[in-house]
Amino acid sequence: MSSLEGVVIADFSRVLAAPYATMVLGDLGAEVVKVEQPGRGDETRAWGPPHYEDEATYFLSVNRNKTSVQIDLSTEAGREQARELIARADVVVENFKPGTMKKFGLDYESLGRDDLVYCSISGFGSGKGADLPGYDLLVQAVGGLMSVTGPGPHQPVKTGVALVDVLTGLHACVGILAALRHREATGLGQLVELDLLTVLLSSMVNQSAGFTLAGSVPKPMGNRHPSIAPYEVFPTADQPIVLAVGNDRQFRRLCSVLDVPELATDPRFVTNSDRVENVDELFEVLAARLRTRPAQHWFETLTPLGVPCGPVNDVARAFALAESLDLGPTATIDGMTLVANPIRLSRTPVTYRLRPPKLEQ
Repeated sequence: MSSLEGVVIADFSRVLAAPYATMVLGDLGAEVVKVEQPGRGDETRAWGPPHYEDEATYFLSVNRNKTSVQIDLSTEAGREQARELIARADVVVENFKPGTMKKFGLDYESLGRDDLVYCSISGFGSGKGADLPGYDLLVQAVGGLMSVTGPGPHQPVKTGVALVDVLTGLHACVGILAALRHREATGLGQLVELDLLTVLLSSMVNQSAGFTLAGSVPKPMGNRHPSIAPYEVFPTADQPIVLAVGNDRQFRRLCSVLDVPELATDPRFVTNSDRVENVDELFEVLAARLRTRPAQHWFETLTPLGVPCGPVNDVARAFALAESLDLGPTATIDGMTLVANPIRLSRTPVTYRLRPPKLEQ
């Protein structure tokens, strides 16, 4: 038995945030029926390259464990078909522009079902921000993430993946599961609402709290950390390596291995606060030593001593590392190798039942 076996989800979502959420719920056993526009489907079906055979890998990345049905919501017949689907569903998930589902008579209030869990995801909420386009890049910009990412204030950089969408999808899962638990106890469903902007502000954790609690407006620091040192990327003889030294004990061990034990008692570097204050000088000394050997040498020497470090891998090497650690980073469905769900449950493990649906399915 799966954790969510018997839960039916009417999935009116597209692109990334909400489809990621419904895929995770599908992996946990829910039956997910994906509603798509006839003849076109989810926009990400056309977002390639890269492709797997003739399908966009973008779409395939977030739509396994779902079936697909084509419904034209602009017609009364289509809306009636959607209502029939919702009638047998426990959960509705949608991420249209705010007001769209109300126009179709398919919003939470119009459906009028006390037992329905209904999740709406938007870029900037359903109030004053309803008309703003909810694109991940835009939210990274106006939400402050790009202001703390990159080498300097005049070179803002987005993350290498649509991180805000993924975080929003995960928060949606938490909200949906909480609402299902409440329904189990009371018989009552509820409306679950998320917007990308406040999810991002919450997910910026210490950077956001530094502002709300201390009025500190963080600035970009490249690969450095505002509160820990050494905690950044260093050059080696062949490729970059990351050091993530979180305490004085680790720092002393690092200095010993690098044959500069005097750094551990240098007044500029004795405590973490000292090291943060003098991070430029610290970087120069450590970089000079690290450049003398390859990254793998330092990884194999420092790791057994409890000094967190590792080479900057590309995605291929990252998957190889996960495989070497027996973490099972991939799953195969009908010959298709997809990224595995990282949740491990001892009694009700995730399952991979259905490959991402083709539009005609």
